[in-house]
Amino acid sequence: MAGNMKQMMKQVQKAQNEMQKKQEELGNMHVEASSGGGMVKVTANGHKEVVDIKIDPEVVSADDVEMLEDLIVAAIKEAQVKADEMSQKEMSQMMNGLGLPNMPGMGF
Repeated sequence: MAGNMKQMMKQVQKAQNEMQKKQEELGNMHVEASSGGGMVKVTANGHKEVVDIKIDPEVVSADDVEMLEDLIVAAIKEAQVKADEMSQKEMSQMMNGLGLPNMPGMGF
């Protein structure tokens, strides 16, 4: 029984190390989303942090600031959804690679 516990603890430690490594990798992975037919582009990392915003000068108008604000918010939301999907996929693959089940409610 002690041998089983020792083996299980090694497996848990390996999973923790792999999870930490994957979290670091996700910080370096990026997704891009756009709105307004590509007029506003947002890049986010795997932690759903916005790392870049590009705005086409054609969409910048003092007469319609509200539209630009809406386009930015829409692109950010889409980038966060894509980053979340990427993160879930990556974490799921890592858990499967370790022979562990996916854990609902843990973000993957």
